[in-house]
Amino acid sequence: MGSIEFMPSNFTHQASSPIRSFPHPTCMAQRSHHYSGVQIKACLNSLLPKNHVISRNSSGWLDLPSLSLKPSFEKHSMVLRALVTSKTRDVSTTFVIGEEKVGVLLLNLGGPETLEDVQPFLFNLFADPDIIRLPRLFRFLQKPLAQFISVMRAPKSKEGYASIGGGSPLREITDAQAEELRKALWAKNVPAKVYVGMRYWHPFTEEAIEQIKRDGITKLVVLPLYPQFSISTSGSSLRLLEGIFRQDEYLVNMQHTVIPSWYQREGYIKAMANLIEKELEKFDFPEKVMIFFSAHGVPLAYVEEAGDPYKAEMEECVDLIMEELEKRRIRNAYTLAYQSRVGPVEWLKPYTDETIIELGQKGIKSLLAVPISFVSEHIETLEEIDVEYKELALKSGIENWGRVPALGCECTFISDLADAVIESLPYVGAMAVSNLEARQSLVPLGSVEELLAAYDSQRRELPPPVTVWEWGWTRSAETWNGRAAMLAVLVLLVLEVTTGEGFLHQWGIFPLFH
Repeated sequence: MGSIEFMPSNFTHQASSPIRSFPHPTCMAQRSHHYSGVQIKACLNSLLPKNHVISRNSSGWLDLPSLSLKPSFEKHSMVLRALVTSKTRDVSTTFVIGEEKVGVLLLNLGGPETLEDVQPFLFNLFADPDIIRLPRLFRFLQKPLAQFISVMRAPKSKEGYASIGGGSPLREITDAQAEELRKALWAKNVPAKVYVGMRYWHPFTEEAIEQIKRDGITKLVVLPLYPQFSISTSGSSLRLLEGIFRQDEYLVNMQHTVIPSWYQREGYIKAMANLIEKELEKFDFPEKVMIFFSAHGVPLAYVEEAGDPYKAEMEECVDLIMEELEKRRIRNAYTLAYQSRVGPVEWLKPYTDETIIELGQKGIKSLLAVPISFVSEHIETLEEIDVEYKELALKSGIENWGRVPALGCECTFISDLADAVIESLPYVGAMAVSNLEARQSLVPLGSVEELLAAYDSQRRELPPPVTVWEWGWTRSAETWNGRAAMLAVLVLLVLEVTTGEGFLHQWGIFPLFH
């Protein structure tokens, strides 16, 4: 596949005003370049070459030479090119599709639609090496281990899905978002087709790709429905796409680009602020409400050892939302915590459940939960937040509980996604970018391979959530116990596979793999 030059995920530009510094930048160092009143803020980890030249071309664009930069992920270099203009106009009038067939592929997690789907859905989830990473020596046990865990977790998971109606609403909501996005694109003079590809359940990404091929799509914009990038979410879906693309000649030749994250977009920020403002009005004393952002967690090792940008992007996202609220004279106290941790290893902190208890102990009486990493309602909002965390909050002394709904098909959000797609179209399959004038910041762009290299250059060496063969004193008894438990499980699985005997065979689990 040809390479595509792209923007770093935190690249922002506003023609009317200079860019402000954020409290939580996603890079180690920042540089600003000024040209004719336009400020370009680029996040760099190393100094620019002393002899680089910035010039303006005949179309009014700023030309920056290709630079080999060291991003926030060590041992990898990539080329970044920033192009901006001081003039703005409606992006829907600047792009002509011509004879091209444009498609948009929305990527999401997926979820079981019935209680019978729960166990196979869990198997697909845990069979993903980005969810459970085993040492290289034991990777052949990935599927047996996934089968074991899915069987063990299925009964409790079924209870959760039963409590929200017997299945996940994620597919229905995502289909509705796809339809609204299609309408928004057509309203902006971009007659594109929109497809849905789920990672762990129907319609699988492979199914969406087959439909894309049948429809003869020639330009594809890949848009993960995760506002912030993480190795375990967008990264996992991109790796799957990478494998599919490499095996298919049609896909190899199909021009594409990926929007890896969009948490910093103005429309998304305003849509979130709108929902928060509306829910605050339901409290008797809105100004006394603690705004509680709850994000899905990831193992700490992914951030500290693998360079996952998720935590930095999440913190910046929260800051941007609060700054938007402050413009509306809403200055409530707020905090961010991480939910949905599993297993004995350390995940991103603070944890949502522990933070709720602490807030209750500090005398907080009103709490508004904001599911910050989710754009659709599913079990982690409808059951984990609405039931488990609400109950915990009330037991902890919090008297007034509220929850901001997921964005769903909120009109400002959908319109902004359409703008993101339109802004990316001139970049699809392009070796160099030019002649694009956008009314707000350009989206971060790149091909599947480039983005994987930029965000996850050491993906084959990512640390497992449990480092089985690391001996010696550990930071916590919890981590040590987790390693011992994983070791015991691995030994058990090895015996089952090699001897053909054991309680797993008696339960009828392992014959599936013989």
